[in-house]
Amino acid sequence: MGFLYFSKICAKFRQFSVVWLMVMAMSSCLSNSKCEFEAIFNFGDSNSDTGGFWAAFPAQSGPYGMTYFNRPVGRATDGRLIIDFLAQGLGLPFLSPYLQSIGSDFRHGANYATLASTVLLPNTSLFVTGISPFSLAIQLNQMKEFKVTVDQHHARDEKLPSPDIFGKALYTLYIGQNDFTSNLNVIGTDAGKQYLLQVISQIASTIKELYGLGGRAFLVLNLAPVGCYPSLLAEQSRNSSDLDGFGCLVFYNKAVVYYNEMLKEALTQTRVALPNASLIYVDTHAVLLDLFQHPRSHGLRYGTRACCGYGGGAYNFDPKLYCGNTKLIDGKNLTASACNDPNYYVSWDGIHTTEAANRLITQAILNGSYFDPPFPLHELCDLNPVG
Repeated sequence: MGFLYFSKICAKFRQFSVVWLMVMAMSSCLSNSKCEFEAIFNFGDSNSDTGGFWAAFPAQSGPYGMTYFNRPVGRATDGRLIIDFLAQGLGLPFLSPYLQSIGSDFRHGANYATLASTVLLPNTSLFVTGISPFSLAIQLNQMKEFKVTVDQHHARDEKLPSPDIFGKALYTLYIGQNDFTSNLNVIGTDAGKQYLLQVISQIASTIKELYGLGGRAFLVLNLAPVGCYPSLLAEQSRNSSDLDGFGCLVFYNKAVVYYNEMLKEALTQTRVALPNASLIYVDTHAVLLDLFQHPRSHGLRYGTRACCGYGGGAYNFDPKLYCGNTKLIDGKNLTASACNDPNYYVSWDGIHTTEAANRLITQAILNGSYFDPPFPLHELCDLNPVG
């Protein structure tokens, strides 16, 4: 009896040992899954706004959000944004908008981006021109206030990170498009050049202030090829000589390249003043331009045609009727509706990219080949696949 009891105990112990070893092995694998970045702090416009603008001015309706969230969630696309996929790649949750008072969790960062934001302070009202009051300077001030709040209250609020998070975060800036497109009338002139230099100078100054708050890793996404946007093509193109071989506006895309070259040079100069920091220029322009020019090479079908819009034709965009809106025009109630297959489009609404395009852009970013200087993100983090 004693022998049998002892044998049963040994058998159970062996089973326990096997299970324990399996648990320990799994725990070891999980502990080896690392990322140097425990948070993301993002600054930008509608290209990376995860709900800030609509938290301040609630009004968004469908079909925004139709692909992934199945409802409007404050993103200017059918699903996820580049910043969403980037967070996923780093193993972090989606960023809560700083302006969202209910349901936010800031333990892994915050998103200060809002739709229609500019780098420079706007000299007009949202209700006059549609430009957001939350410019980059305002977003920086919000970040400063957030840091003060974390320093003072983190121990009493479980939704706040620890104060050391600011040195362990990745800082992303994707802004400048509205400064560019709202001043198309001066692009190419001396006044336009000086204006763009002010924009770039403000971006560099903001990075320096974020460095002073503890930031040490920065990704700065450059300006997209807006000359391929259906919105500009529908409103600006006049004849075939205005377009390149891919149907994009030559003048504006050349101006974007010029801006990006100045931005890259400014970041090179700024880098010297930031010891022990990684300041990375991210060439998303190159990725997106290739999507517009060769959509079928990436599993897409339509480059310069909007999925959600009105008017059909080459661009499916009408400035009188934006995506999701219904309006009485010439005695008829007309609606700018979404296509059935946004996964085949680069452009969602003529101004913003689809989730499908955002996924492809993020995959290229995480690949690391569009960083300048090289940035070993794959060594700093065990990157997760995005999809």
